[in-house]
Amino acid sequence: MIRNSVLQKIKEIENFSNEQMQEIFTLAGKQIPLSRIEGYLASHESNNYLACGAEALGHFLDGLILYKRGPSDKKTDNNKPIQLTNNLILKKLRVAYNLKESDLYAIFQTVDIDITKSELSALFRKEEHRKFRYCPDVILTLFLEGLQNYLKTRQ
Repeated sequence: MIRNSVLQKIKEIENFSNEQMQEIFTLAGKQIPLSRIEGYLASHESNNYLACGAEALGHFLDGLILYKRGPSDKKTDNNKPIQLTNNLILKKLRVAYNLKESDLYAIFQTVDIDITKSELSALFRKEEHRKFRYCPDVILTLFLEGLQNYLKTRQ
């Protein structure tokens, strides 16, 4: 999935200002100029468009977790490079929004996706696991749409 789309959708879901987006990056220890954030959020056809890298999106999602849930007591190894996949984006969103299995089913239901327990758990397994399943772009896109629908109904 285009990383910029993830940022744009989260901004839309949360109704964040560009300044709030900048604060979330800062929570994860990443100082990003407002002009760069505006580039990430610009449409693909715009002259101001900047492609959002995996590292930047990863920092944003980490900041979103801190913004939504506060700091964790757990020690993490931030020096270890991690490849940002759709599965990891899904995991980080699950943590940020404190979603339980029943919430995930409800989110997928709002976009007319019937997902089984084994299909859902396969998306959250470690890549080395034999029942791991890669999360396709379409599933992540639909999840973000469903998340928006779900959060509207919870308010």
